[in-house]
Amino acid sequence: MPAAVWPIIAPVAAWLVLASAQLGLHQCFGDVYLFVMAAGLIGAVLAAVHHAEVVAHKLGEPFGTLLLAIAITIIEVALILSLMLTGGAQTAALARDTVFAVVMIIVTGIVGLCLLIGGVLYKEQVFKLHGANAALTTLAAIVVLTMILPNYTITTVGPMYSNGQLAFIAVVSLILYGTFVFVQVIRHRNYFLDAADIELDAATLHVPSSSTNTAILSAGLLLVCLVAVVLLAKSLAPSIEVLVASIGASHKLVGVIIAAIVLLPEGLAAVRAARNNMFQTSLNLALGSALASIGLTIPAVAILSLIMGWTLILGIDMKSAILLLLALFVSSLSLATGRTNVLQGVILLVIFAVYLFTTVIP
Repeated sequence: MPAAVWPIIAPVAAWLVLASAQLGLHQCFGDVYLFVMAAGLIGAVLAAVHHAEVVAHKLGEPFGTLLLAIAITIIEVALILSLMLTGGAQTAALARDTVFAVVMIIVTGIVGLCLLIGGVLYKEQVFKLHGANAALTTLAAIVVLTMILPNYTITTVGPMYSNGQLAFIAVVSLILYGTFVFVQVIRHRNYFLDAADIELDAATLHVPSSSTNTAILSAGLLLVCLVAVVLLAKSLAPSIEVLVASIGASHKLVGVIIAAIVLLPEGLAAVRAARNNMFQTSLNLALGSALASIGLTIPAVAILSLIMGWTLILGIDMKSAILLLLALFVSSLSLATGRTNVLQGVILLVIFAVYLFTTVIP
């Protein structure tokens, strides 16, 4: 199939699968239709990666990676808000569990895999130290303020903020993320460019040279793909819940699986950048996505909770806090020199494996 055709067909096919499910066709085919939905999901993810690379090439760094991170995060936020409106107060911990899973998957899983692949293929890769430090310090501040500090405040009992505290933390999260974006795209854009400052052409990314019209079309199709990915993940969620229950694992594993599915476009794009010896782009995608996820999700769900009068549980338990702080600490050390190697990737992937194992067997 021509390269210019399949990225258009894939999202259309994904939406046809979704429409068929809404019409009840999945009941006629039973479990077989789950494989059809999974195939549609994979096609939408691969198409999203393609369109993201076209747009990124046209916009240049770091605008392209920022666009992908914010686009998928807005859709994630919309999905979480819709689930909260449907489930009401029963979903008090939904945002916390989702954001925690996203941060752990990105910081240990995606970054670890990119480090490992880059180390195997190139022994060492280089990146801008100032950009990595800016992202990690911002991420650490938001993570601690939103998911660890609530366990130690005394105005309210339990892992939650009072209404005044929640409103304040929501504003703080937006200020931190907004400042990071300002630094990334305006004030210190050079911190997030390729370390070697090489102009990479489209052939390096295996993406054809794109005109403005093509880039605009890809931007629209990227949004279509991302919405399809999230909706298909939501449709597959009940089957995933049944599978998780059948193996006796913790229900939190469902959130991990859904978060991993939603992060597939960003994850694959980051891995492909690492394979092309563009580790700076990998970091922009990975850490930028983690920041967008927590920096936009927490304020959104905080506003909804305050309006609806719900209690929002944000604090994570001690085991999760230890793993999260370990992941941030090791990531900071691994990215402290501006050069990477395979050992750093292995260590982060081991932490990711421990996170998954303790989620399945608490």
